[in-house]
Amino acid sequence: MSSETTTTTTTTTTDAASRAASKRFEGLLTVRTKAIKGKGAWYWAHLEPILLPHPDTGLPKSVKLKCSLCHSLFSASNPSRTASEHLKRGTCSNFTSSLPSPLPISSITPSSNRKRPCSSNHSLPMIEYSHPLTLSGGKDDFSALAMFQDSVKKLKSPKTSPGPALSKDQVNSAFHLLFDWFYDSFGSVSLSALHHPKFQAFLTQVGLPTHLRRELSGPRLHSRFGEAKADSEARIRDAMFFQLASDGWKNAAAAAAAATHCFPLCCAEGEGFVKFLVNLPNGTSVFQKAFFTGGVDNSKYAEEVLWETVTAVTGTGVQRCVGIVADKFKAKALRNLEVQHHWMVNTSCQVQGFASLIKDFSRQLPLFRSVVEGCLKVGRAQEMDCGGGLIRVPSPKCDPLRNFHVVLPLLEDVLSCARVMQMVVMEDVFKVVCMEDPLAREVAGMVQSEGFWNELEAVYSLVKLVRGMVQDVEAERPLIGRCLPLWEELRGKVKEWCGKYNIVEGPVEKIVDKRFRKNYHPAWAAAFILDPLYLIKDASGKYLPPFKCLTREQEKDVDKLLTRLATREEAHVVLMELMKWRSEGLDPLYAQAVQMKQRDPVTGKMKVANPLSSRLVWETCLSEFKSLGKIAVRLIFLHATSCGFKSNWSFMRKISANKQSRVALERAQKMIYIAAHAKLERRDFSSEEEKDAELFAMSGSEDGMLAEVYADAPLV
Repeated sequence: MSSETTTTTTTTTTDAASRAASKRFEGLLTVRTKAIKGKGAWYWAHLEPILLPHPDTGLPKSVKLKCSLCHSLFSASNPSRTASEHLKRGTCSNFTSSLPSPLPISSITPSSNRKRPCSSNHSLPMIEYSHPLTLSGGKDDFSALAMFQDSVKKLKSPKTSPGPALSKDQVNSAFHLLFDWFYDSFGSVSLSALHHPKFQAFLTQVGLPTHLRRELSGPRLHSRFGEAKADSEARIRDAMFFQLASDGWKNAAAAAAAATHCFPLCCAEGEGFVKFLVNLPNGTSVFQKAFFTGGVDNSKYAEEVLWETVTAVTGTGVQRCVGIVADKFKAKALRNLEVQHHWMVNTSCQVQGFASLIKDFSRQLPLFRSVVEGCLKVGRAQEMDCGGGLIRVPSPKCDPLRNFHVVLPLLEDVLSCARVMQMVVMEDVFKVVCMEDPLAREVAGMVQSEGFWNELEAVYSLVKLVRGMVQDVEAERPLIGRCLPLWEELRGKVKEWCGKYNIVEGPVEKIVDKRFRKNYHPAWAAAFILDPLYLIKDASGKYLPPFKCLTREQEKDVDKLLTRLATREEAHVVLMELMKWRSEGLDPLYAQAVQMKQRDPVTGKMKVANPLSSRLVWETCLSEFKSLGKIAVRLIFLHATSCGFKSNWSFMRKISANKQSRVALERAQKMIYIAAHAKLERRDFSSEEEKDAELFAMSGSEDGMLAEVYADAPLV
């Protein structure tokens, strides 16, 4: 073999070893970083990975573990063994004395029975033993003994606190960041958490004062609240008009339904806890207020609260509030406000509209009744509990068809246990039970019937379909011009569902149409016609409003609504301009610019590149439509959902119900205002529970990556 070949082989081997060492080093660093944060073994606080270079090439050669206490080097092949032999067995002379925590039992070793003479400073002598100890409290007493001896050592050799004390400016800066974090996270982080002993120990360790209550509820709170309030009010004053969004008008049953994901999560915040947001034309929202209704749930009360909020925001210029969207369909309250104030458009939340379809299907579709009754029989047959009661059966007191959310877990469990149940009914033991128990015979027949499983799958598939629509609407927060296309999309999916499971379409379509009519508002059709986003290119190349997608009744609704929203003097002008808009539409170049889409990097879906362009076109390019344009810019910006963001402020109900002091209630409301303002500033609409679930999922994937690193890296 030539020297050149030998050199090449050596270089290749060296490079491979170098890459393996680097990979091993990076893996150990990652593990140590997570351990220091409290997510790994204790010994990583004292062992540090070291990458040793090759003396000739300088490339990474091997990985060692360095003891940060005595600076000794060890093999990195088995960190756990290194920790046991070097740290726990006392080989490291600095390990025991460096720990502020109690000494481990293994560190208490027998020694001679001599007593140490008292030192000149009259400190207590250390106790030594020449025989194995048997303490009255058992082996747990060794921990207490270790703590006692540690206290004696501290008295003998008092040590100053580590590191220099923080300056006054550093303390103030740290407090400023800490309190900003707490105010912004209020609701997900409780006030009592700041008094946790370990958090208090952390403050002491970094040199910060531990008494935070006065600081949290004093001038800092009032200052932060004043800043947030002033910012919100200034942004509302700058806007020519706005929409009021009200979220929380629901009863306890709806809250329970939301908690089981039958209804959207944003509604599960406790009975009667209502929050108000102000939606601005530039696409942002600001927090207005939140309060506890005390369980009062009637249309007149809702009407009064809604209008009081409008006047509180606008003062005398109430016409700046062009509409209200509420999460529960207070038909009478919203309609009354429209009748009294002709310029307003008040609609119900589309999230609630779609979610109510599940209740409609469960009450009106016979397929749901037969499937629910069958699953209840399966669940109540104790022999079919799939080995440990995995099927969740609702209480007999609850009507599952009127409260479908309580029976949905039952359907999921029966569907997931299908294979197990089909095996159980074939066993001889169950066949014997069937001879004596009529319910068991009936259950066995259902489990062996293909029709039962097809119907169950069909029901669950329809529920999943509607819940998927609810989640999409909740995430996208569409404007009201999107309502008609959304319901058409739902109808198309339901039609496909009927074809897939061989379901007669008529009764299902009737239920969907009934719910549509109950939630429908003429503003849906008007916004759909006026929004350039939905213009359709005709054969001549013009982009015209989609009147052909409306029914004759909806066309009449558009005329009536626009006439109502206009002043008496401009009503006929608006209708004339509407006819011109219908025949001429928008310049193709501008229409294409409005409808331009791009892929969302988070969801991967195609979304409108500039959502505000629809309104801007009316204010700039379509200035010839003077009367119609004033209505269009207000109408097409209205939101179709009231769920601005998700929060967890259920403790406010306890404060209000228990009649706490007025000062305490005021402080809590200020903290809520600051936290809500910060959430909307960050455009953070998700809940803490969703974020935690996402982070846990990411942690799982990271652990998998680390496992791959260790599997591929050779031991050095």
